[in-house]
Amino acid sequence: MTEKLFYHDSHRRTFIAKVLSCEPYKNQYKVVLDQTVFFPEGGGQYADTGFLNDVKVLDVHEKDDIIYHTTEAPLEAGQEVSGSINWEERFEKMQQHTGEHIVSGLVNARFGYNNVGFHLGSDYCTMDFNGPITKEELKEIELEANRAVWANLDIEVSYPSKEVLKDMEYRSKIEIEGQVRIVTVPGYDVCACCAPHVKRTGEIGIIKLVNVINYKGGERITMLCGARALRDYDKKDENVKDISSLLCAKELEVSEAVKHLKKEQESLKGKNVSLQQKLLSFQVQEIKMEEEVTAVFDSELSGNAPREFMNLILDKGAKICAVFAGTDESGYRYVIGSRNEDVRPISKKLNEAFAGRGGGKPEMVQGTLKGKEVQIREML
Repeated sequence: MTEKLFYHDSHRRTFIAKVLSCEPYKNQYKVVLDQTVFFPEGGGQYADTGFLNDVKVLDVHEKDDIIYHTTEAPLEAGQEVSGSINWEERFEKMQQHTGEHIVSGLVNARFGYNNVGFHLGSDYCTMDFNGPITKEELKEIELEANRAVWANLDIEVSYPSKEVLKDMEYRSKIEIEGQVRIVTVPGYDVCACCAPHVKRTGEIGIIKLVNVINYKGGERITMLCGARALRDYDKKDENVKDISSLLCAKELEVSEAVKHLKKEQESLKGKNVSLQQKLLSFQVQEIKMEEEVTAVFDSELSGNAPREFMNLILDKGAKICAVFAGTDESGYRYVIGSRNEDVRPISKKLNEAFAGRGGGKPEMVQGTLKGKEVQIREML
């Protein structure tokens, strides 16, 4: 067995240990120590990283009470090593994990829902609950969770006997064999958990529930705590300030300013479509009908304009009309149509010749291609 020093003190950062074994593992090495501060991957939380002497520890796993440290270089069996974990990374994980306990405990107490999925990644944390929660209810949960933070409660860790455990109410997603480790946030949560946590809830700093989506009949909630919540706030604050400056609006009024801008944009878009349709009706008068395929190249056409232009030209009497929107440099988006002919063979030949993609029905095809206008006209 490897002695788990992180259970004695979750805030311990360094330690001295003896190397029991070191075996090659792919292009790396697996090192076993007599004791360690490195927490292995487990309980929805990824492993600690850090150093053993000057050798980098990349990952940590546990099997049969033995903890294996994946290192980038070998260490000699029998030697004494000095270990140190990446403390900032560990502390952030403890902030998230303890925050998750508080939120999950509150959701379970209020709604009776279970946390059926927990993922603590390097930049975000998600919790899956097996029932619906409204945004208003989530705001209330968030506020109550932060009250637990402000109360600066002691986090309690215990190892109850089987006799005590059978009468204890606690959360657990799996059946646990052997000794059960119980983490308690007084008044908020009692849960079986193998991971290290902060010592007091005040160390979490803040709990922010930043997103919620429907997931498998329940809710998936994204949470940020402590340092991660601060970084998220800094980034969003910077974005709001930039938007505020661009719109010449007060920071707390940017949402209304954007809504007003969107209305203006939609109005202008409608006017632009109307003007474009009028312009096309004038342009079609200048188009000369070709005997077989009337081809039009126009870099200004966008949206539905190429298809509308094609229909106007067909209405004027063209046998087959091909409209190309784009340039020789950027490529072309095309639409080809006819009232009487099957235009699919034309599309197929163009695609083969100019690395194009597209297709459609006998009366109309659409696609994209790369080529020069002169060469496309020659093929048509």
